[in-house]
Amino acid sequence: MKKINKILFPFLGLMPLIASASVESPYHAIVAADGSGDYRTVSEAVAAAPEGLTSPWRILVKSGNYDEFVVIPESKPYIHLIGQGKNSTAIRHKLNQGQRNMEGGRFANSAFWEYSCNNPDVKSPGNTSAVVFVKAPDFYSESISYINDWGRETWSGPQALAFYGNADRHALKDCALISFQDTWRTPDRADTRTYARDCYIEGAVDYMYGGGDVMVENSTFYNVRSGSVIVAPNHNEEKWGYVIKDCVIDGNEEARDGKQKLGRPWQGTPRTVYINTTMLIPIAPQGWDDMGAIPAVFAEYNSRDRQGNPLDLSQRKTHFTTKSRKNGNVLEGDAEKTRLTKDEADRYTYEAVIRPEEGWDPRAMMEPLPAVKGLTCTDGHLEWEPVEGAIGYVVFDGDDIIATVTGTSHRIEKVNRAIRIRPVNAAGSMGRTALLR
Repeated sequence: MKKINKILFPFLGLMPLIASASVESPYHAIVAADGSGDYRTVSEAVAAAPEGLTSPWRILVKSGNYDEFVVIPESKPYIHLIGQGKNSTAIRHKLNQGQRNMEGGRFANSAFWEYSCNNPDVKSPGNTSAVVFVKAPDFYSESISYINDWGRETWSGPQALAFYGNADRHALKDCALISFQDTWRTPDRADTRTYARDCYIEGAVDYMYGGGDVMVENSTFYNVRSGSVIVAPNHNEEKWGYVIKDCVIDGNEEARDGKQKLGRPWQGTPRTVYINTTMLIPIAPQGWDDMGAIPAVFAEYNSRDRQGNPLDLSQRKTHFTTKSRKNGNVLEGDAEKTRLTKDEADRYTYEAVIRPEEGWDPRAMMEPLPAVKGLTCTDGHLEWEPVEGAIGYVVFDGDDIIATVTGTSHRIEKVNRAIRIRPVNAAGSMGRTALLR
């Protein structure tokens, strides 16, 4: 049996929402599929954003399914996409590298194919199957699911990316990346940093791949078939490569047969470390597999099973074999590092990999502001005390956003369910919730 996706999307029957951005909103734009915001699609909101930004352009994406292909061009850095939760806000589209539809023919009426016909540059390898393709630096996203419906529905290849971020300083918090083959592509360049926390990444074939220094913390990698392979890195001059830390490896019934692999070396001299990983499903004893290169570092530290017991790493693969793409000759060699000591693992810190002292600190963007205090309502007039660091607030009635404000008050006509207030920081991230009692 194929698994039923654990992330549900209860979008039907949503109440009409009435909030839209204005000069008094902490968000520069609000996207709402029902027309209650400034734009109906994420693409429209991105198109309207200025070029050459030097500070965050905050776009709030309300609950809903947004079936579209989104490109953020190099000229538009600092786009921040903030959703209402990865279980309720989804950017999704059905496409793949081979342009195949369910019947084996070509896709029709696809936002991507219309775009690619007018933008030939997107047709380079790896670009043509990404639902969301971010070319600009300083991108941030929170509480959104990125879904390639080809992978999610067919459970097969070819390449079908959910998200491709190809620039420096990208950060994801509480996002879901869902497909089957090549779900998430990281930057092609060595001089890039990507940070992800509290995310859910799903796939079966090389479903995190690419280059750059990438740190993923406190996230779940979910395997959806027997013989899944998680990462396929391509590193050359990167110092750290892929750093997967304090994460969980899980999967459906098909992925519980002990044949899953941690990764395989795509190109270059790949680097991947798993530190403090909890493996809820059994991994193949060799851990790694061959592909197209000899890795520099394929290593683990403190890997544990679902009961918290240390895993036996004695059978992990250390010798790798591949064929030269130039002449077909067999190349083989040992990885430089296949096991980490505690001292070595301790060097893989956020400060070392992300370098926040250089002015980019995604953890600070993600830090939730505390809940407002003193929330009262008198004759329909809401008031609350300001939160230090807040640039504004989001007012909810139940799960519906009814206002985004920069002040500390709002008038409401009626309450359908329960009034909640969340502060917004400079990145657009929503803080902790206060409930009107």
